[in-house]
Amino acid sequence: MAKKELIASVLAFEKKLVPSDGFMYGSLWENRKEVARPLQLTSKSVRGTISNRLNKKLQDDPAKLDAKIENPNLQIVDNCALNLDEDTLKVQFTLKVLGGVGVPSACNNEIFGASLSEVVQDYTEREGFRELGKRYAINIANGRFLWRNRVGSEQIEVIVKAPTLEESWTFDAMTIPIRDFDVDDKQVNALADKISTVLASQNSLLLLEIEAFARIGKAQEVYPSEELVLGKQKSQSEKSKILYQINEQAGIHSQKIGNAIRSIDTWYPEYEESLVGPIAIEPYGAVTTLGRAFRAKSDFYSLFDKYALGEKLDSVEDEHFVMAVLVRGGVFGESSKE
Repeated sequence: MAKKELIASVLAFEKKLVPSDGFMYGSLWENRKEVARPLQLTSKSVRGTISNRLNKKLQDDPAKLDAKIENPNLQIVDNCALNLDEDTLKVQFTLKVLGGVGVPSACNNEIFGASLSEVVQDYTEREGFRELGKRYAINIANGRFLWRNRVGSEQIEVIVKAPTLEESWTFDAMTIPIRDFDVDDKQVNALADKISTVLASQNSLLLLEIEAFARIGKAQEVYPSEELVLGKQKSQSEKSKILYQINEQAGIHSQKIGNAIRSIDTWYPEYEESLVGPIAIEPYGAVTTLGRAFRAKSDFYSLFDKYALGEKLDSVEDEHFVMAVLVRGGVFGESSKE
């Protein structure tokens, strides 16, 4: 049977890291664990200037340029900020970690499924998902999921609780790097061990409750997720920026939190020369904000098709990447590439 015929045309995996939305609160650093106010959005009407790139004819004609600039850029936008008596942003969410990595939720090729199961079992016995577990734990501990809210913070504390295990871990996020994973910390190692143990299991689960406190300054602006605005504004009375809210409380999309936690790919070819640092686990290494696919020549499908059928990959780093994509989940059948 040809190799191409061995690849399942229907193949899907459920994600094994399942974050909730992040809920945002305002607090004061001194009593951050006792008092927190749900943050709400406000609207602003702003009179901006025309600052976008104009065509060559306008730039070369001062009169036309003045006429264009004279028109204000009127906008209605959502805004979110702490109160004057608050200096700390609190973000709270949960993360469910599931076992059964490599077990397809759909697979229409029995031979392929059996081969994949053997490969995953071999990886589990050799590596135990320890490297992946450590990297996920570091991205939780360093507060990467705060995104723009992390920038300019004076102090950041992350508290992780595992209620069923009756355990908790507290991290000074500012001491844990976000550009590499060379970390040897007792608390991080303990959390990583819990995550990797579940990922290496067949059907275990772990529910983590995560709180992050970022001391950003009194009355400072905070940054919930921004909603996608499809199409152009029909009128100036419509908002040009809409922020995410959950029952009128400012929030961060679960997808954005998940993207931060799985930003562990330092194995892509250009990593050593790149200023980007770790990127999120994606089949083609896509970073949409940069318009780049960092794994165009070492994509998941090229590696997975060989690896799942028992061929050796060039390095254990390639194996880590393939397994991390399976943890991410998705639809990976042969037909999806056409």
